[in-house]
Amino acid sequence: MKLIFATNNQHKVDEIRAVLKGPLELITLKEAGINIDIPEPYNTLEENARTKSSTIFELTGSHCFSEDTGLEVEALGGEPGVKSARYAGEDASFEANIDKLLEKLKGASNRRARFRTVISLLINGQETLFEGICEGHITEDRRGNNGFGYDPVFVPDGSALSFAEMDMEGKNRFSHRKKATQKLVAFLNSL
Repeated sequence: MKLIFATNNQHKVDEIRAVLKGPLELITLKEAGINIDIPEPYNTLEENARTKSSTIFELTGSHCFSEDTGLEVEALGGEPGVKSARYAGEDASFEANIDKLLEKLKGASNRRARFRTVISLLINGQETLFEGICEGHITEDRRGNNGFGYDPVFVPDGSALSFAEMDMEGKNRFSHRKKATQKLVAFLNSL
């Protein structure tokens, strides 16, 4: 089965391709000849994921999926959450987002956080949602050079390493995105 993945983020493509096995073929927007950026204007991960998958389904009529991921920090009431990619502003860099997060957590004893991914899958126009969560904490300083986004400051429960200190295989032992993708794969295999 071919599935169009409604994202322009190559890091996310790489992570999900590392999980997808067997008869599933992931097609990127670029590979599908689609050159658009789909806005994420909503206040929930579910609504943003749904908007991206439905936009691609309307354009192509093909089976597709999208995901939206947020970092939810307990001491900040769930911030940055759905605004994770734009935490420090609309066109903010990963570095600027991390700077803002670390500044807001300065001196905080509670550094509990979780990554949450929601995948919206559309098969023949019917939507199914899948969620993956990775619990952990925010470090006081950046650690490591791998990954993207908040990976240098997030340490998953059960590890001493930040996501940015792990290779792809290591990160996928804990990954929220992998957990959601595994649910998607199990669902597709059951069809």
